[in-house]
Amino acid sequence: MNLPENLKYTKDHEWLRVEGDNAYVGITDYAQHELGEIVFVEVETVGETLAADNAFGTIEAVKTVSELLMPVDGEVLEFNEDLEDHPEYINDDPYQNGWIIKIDVKDVAQIDDLLSHEEYEKLIG
Repeated sequence: MNLPENLKYTKDHEWLRVEGDNAYVGITDYAQHELGEIVFVEVETVGETLAADNAFGTIEAVKTVSELLMPVDGEVLEFNEDLEDHPEYINDDPYQNGWIIKIDVKDVAQIDDLLSHEEYEKLIG
């Protein structure tokens, strides 16, 4: 299981990578493995400011549809449009090509409340 140490994680299996004033959000390698083959990603919240734990979109796998949840309060700046034609990027490379949204973090202190690599690893066993 691939768990980069430079990311923060949620109990709902999203990851967050901070880059300057913004951050990228996606689902973890564990989550994509559990979901199976990703066939569609829908994000209709670009331009909206959402609170942590609010849904920013949905992800559809062959067997199920799941909500995607904000890890922290923020404005959704961008959707990874490559996923429209290549949702499998989430399965193949969840931490790079498979990022889902770019956000403007509204409260950077919330990042400290997310799980570290070690804490997430314990969560998933």
